Amino acid sequence: MDVLDDLLAGTRARGGVFNLTILDPPWGLHIVDEAPLALATLVRGSAWIIRAGQAPVRMEERDVAVLSGPEPYVVADQPDTEPNLRIHPFGICEPLPGAPIDYSARLGVRTYGARPDGEAMVVSGTYQLEGDVSRRLLAALPSVLVVPAADVAGPVMDMVLGEIQRDEPGQQSVLDRWLDLALITTLRAWFARPESHAPGWYQAQSDPVVGLALRLLHEEPAHPWSVVELADRTGVSRASLARRFTGLVGEAPMAYLTGWRIALAADLLRETTDTVESIARKVGYANAFALSVAFKRVRGTSPTAHRRSSTAA
Repeated sequence: MDVLDDLLAGTRARGGVFNLTILDPPWGLHIVDEAPLALATLVRGSAWIIRAGQAPVRMEERDVAVLSGPEPYVVADQPDTEPNLRIHPFGICEPLPGAPIDYSARLGVRTYGARPDGEAMVVSGTYQLEGDVSRRLLAALPSVLVVPAADVAGPVMDMVLGEIQRDEPGQQSVLDRWLDLALITTLRAWFARPESHAPGWYQAQSDPVVGLALRLLHEEPAHPWSVVELADRTGVSRASLARRFTGLVGEAPMAYLTGWRIALAADLLRETTDTVESIARKVGYANAFALSVAFKRVRGTSPTAHRRSSTAA
């Protein structure tokens, strides 16, 4: 697996909330669903995405937007259009003052709007992310990104309109898997664009030495790696690997490995009932004490305290 594979494997839709909203100008959606990650595409029409602290971002028909962070935002036909619908957690639609009285009417399964043939059709799906591996991916994304339709796999986006309006056995799983596939294709296209300022770990994957080193660390995080062995496995000197890895990724190989191991351990502590001793060995530490020392140094808390706070949350 490469780094993106690993991060996406930890970012899976489970019970994602999906909406198809059909509107006529002037229209605006005020999104306050607090989702840490959302994906949206326009089946018809064009729009602007407005979020505090940055310039409005234009979105054309069939473009795909990814929004990270729970902060509210507006999707509207024009940057200065006042929202007439508010989207709350769980996809609940609230008409705002001045909106047509039927703007929150349900037109079908997961579908809202005033009339079925409205000028704009917005499809959205949201993730509820909790893990540390997922947060490593979120940290690499801007608050708002838009990928042009030409760069995103067309068939993936074409299938959503039929699926989102169905209500058949297993439909939630179908939509969750669609959301995963749409996110993967969109992020891959985004990171390939010059303006994405892709994180060091993504750009480094194309380097024959550092890319191999990253794959080795991700495939075998529990292996007792050293810079010497990693350099030997990648066919360069220790000094060359350390210099090249740090220059491309932004941190030294062993520092990167520690961060990855701690992220894996944090998710195992939250998601399983495995003992700290067992988790320590799974992620590359000799025993619970060694993991505790590293965990507290990186996270400022002990594995046990992290598990307790995650369970309480």
